[in-house]
Order: sequence, then structure tokens, then C-alpha cells
Amino acid sequence: MNTSLTGIGEAARRGGEPRAGGTDLMSRPAAGPHIDLHGRPELSGVVWREDGTVRVGALTTIADLAADPRLASAHPCLALTAAAVATPEIRAVATLGGNLLQRNRCPYFRSPAFSCFQDGGHDCPAQDGLTLRAAVVRTGPCLAPHPSSLAVALLACEASVEVHGEAPFPVGELYGDGADPTRDHLLPPGAILAAVVLPPPRAGERAAYHRATARAHAEWPLAEAAARLVVDDGRVRFARVAVGGVARVPLRLTEVEHALLAGEPLEQAAARAAARCTPTSQNAYKIALLTGTVLETLEQAAGMR
Repeated sequence: MNTSLTGIGEAARRGGEPRAGGTDLMSRPAAGPHIDLHGRPELSGVVWREDGTVRVGALTTIADLAADPRLASAHPCLALTAAAVATPEIRAVATLGGNLLQRNRCPYFRSPAFSCFQDGGHDCPAQDGLTLRAAVVRTGPCLAPHPSSLAVALLACEASVEVHGEAPFPVGELYGDGADPTRDHLLPPGAILAAVVLPPPRAGERAAYHRATARAHAEWPLAEAAARLVVDDGRVRFARVAVGGVARVPLRLTEVEHALLAGEPLEQAAARAAARCTPTSQNAYKIALLTGTVLETLEQAAGMR
């Protein structure tokens, strides 16, 4: 097989499934034979550029993201999020690209006893089933929350992604608006995610990440939030807030950002996230969980915790 990235892409278009760390791929049926991505220099390494941007290869492990002191100083939002993902054992092998492109954790999608939009079916069994962990912000007929915590942080960081052979584009475009119930991301078959590019940090920015889970460790978040703030003389001058665990895609909360810049108290600004929510009969608790998670994150970023 051609071992160039172009050759790997061609193999993937023929039905193969690229594998990085394998922490997601090994826990579910693969679409086809595995295509190992390891040893690709185009996908590896952290490069600090003269213009202040930083390129992080897709094969960078989550542990390396969390432990890099330069990343932690320049982009604490990403480093703090990486440190909270999964367990040390998983972080040691799971990769940046794999986290962004992993499949959702819906038990109906993962069970061979059910069929859904995600595996070629024609409906969402969760609509008439268990929805305790389902999306509370509706973007389409699928109720499976998106599982990528790093995507939440990268939305807040206003990062871009590099796909082999294409111009960089904003990380949000990797997922779209969540209306397509058949896909967890919008990369076409055979496309290879090569890297993430972070813009220069804002002078004086502070960051925080917080997740609400059903147990203390190794649990998927029911709601999570990442925030970047610049606070000067008690006033928020810059704000970026993103959330996950509550919708089919990671979400940027521009309404919360605008409220903060308008001088609203943190609690009042965080509460604006509730307006997006349309709960099921089982997950209305997620509304308070979402607003509380956003508030906790804002208070940490503002230095109040």
C-alpha cells in the first residue's frame, strides 16, 4: 500500500479506517480494516511560528498536550481541558486528532441490538428510549451528545484545523450545525486530519475548564465548559465561551460572551445558556447543570475561585 498520506486517504476511501491511538476504534466495530497512522512526520510535533501561532500535529497525545509547559502558559484553556480528559492511561495513547474525530457514546449506536441514523438506520431509538444523558440542546433528530472535550476547548481558542491537501478552516466547520443525524463530523471519506493551529493568545487572558460528571473519574461529561477571559479593572474586555456534552456538536455560546462584554454579572450571563435548551422528559436536569457548569467555569477564569 502507498504509505503517503494521499495513499492512506485512498485506502480509507476504499473502506479502511485510519487508526491513531485506537482508544475509540478498539471499543467499537470498525468500518473496515485498520490503517495505522503512526510514524507520520506530517502528523506529529508542535511547531511555534514567528507570527505567534502554534501548529499541533494530530498525532500529539492528550498527555503531551496537558504536560507541555509552553502550551500551558500560552493556551491554558487547551492544556486544562486535556488534563481533565479520561484517565492517565488513556491520555498517554489517545491523540488530539482521535479525540476530535471520535464517534459518539450513545448506547443505542454502540449496541448491535439497535439501528439508528449513525449506522444506516432511519430513526433515533433514543427519541422513545433512555435520554438521561441525551442532548438538551436540539440541533436535529439525533440526540447523541458530541464526545470531544478538546473540540470544546479549541472552539474557545478560535483554533483552525488542517486537513491534508486543503487550506485550514475553523474548527467549528469540522462539525457544522449538528443537523445531519448520520455523522459525528463532516470530514469526507479519505480525508486525513493533519493538525490544529492555535492563534496567538490574548494579552492578559485567563482560562478555565470545568466538567460535570456522574462520578469523579473516567466519566464522560454530562456538561462541560471552557472559557477564556480578559478582565481589566473589574470589567470583562474579552470573552470566549464554549460548551460540550449537551448537543450534537460542541457549541460556542456567543450570547453569554455578549452578555459578559455588556457588563452583566457572571451568574446572569451564564443563565443565558438555558434559552437554547429543549429537554426531553428525562433530562431537564441538564439545564441547571449546563448553566451551573458555565458559571463555575466563568468564576474560575475570572479569578473568583
